Amino acid sequence: MLREPNEDFNLKELNQHIQALTEIDFELAYLALLTCRGLKPLSRWEKPLDDDGLELLQKMGLLTKQIRRTVKTGKEVVETIFSRLPAYIQLYEQRFANKPIDKSVQTQLFEGLLFGYPPCCVNQYIRQPYAPNNLTTREQKILFHWACTNCKITPVLLNAYKSVYDLLNNT
Repeated sequence: MLREPNEDFNLKELNQHIQALTEIDFELAYLALLTCRGLKPLSRWEKPLDDDGLELLQKMGLLTKQIRRTVKTGKEVVETIFSRLPAYIQLYEQRFANKPIDKSVQTQLFEGLLFGYPPCCVNQYIRQPYAPNNLTTREQKILFHWACTNCKITPVLLNAYKSVYDLLNNT
């Protein structure tokens, strides 16, 4: 179900939704808040999420969609994607709905674009996954991409991500 964002929620309601999502999973709440604040254009949750979880995301003003995919064994998996912008949901759905999960270069480049990863980091990851970088373990942990060495974009993202991460850890 695709739902239009709700722009009329207040900070108290947002905090309640974030707290409820944190009870489901801290990382889900973290992704939701990053996406809600526009730091990630699109996020993907790869674990089961029920209607209550979807409703919490929607109450935060996020559009949601559950996408069915398959793994190499043929087993079906359901991914939940969410964004503030319908175009990101539509692009992801058009490209991946009812298709096998793959890690091709084309897929990694497209996902990097949709998820807001710096292109230099995506390209480095494709060439050499998990290459050493200049980040601390804690810094790398709060990102959703593997940073390349000397990236100019990641430090800016990292500061914004840290503020959201620390906010969630203090609630």
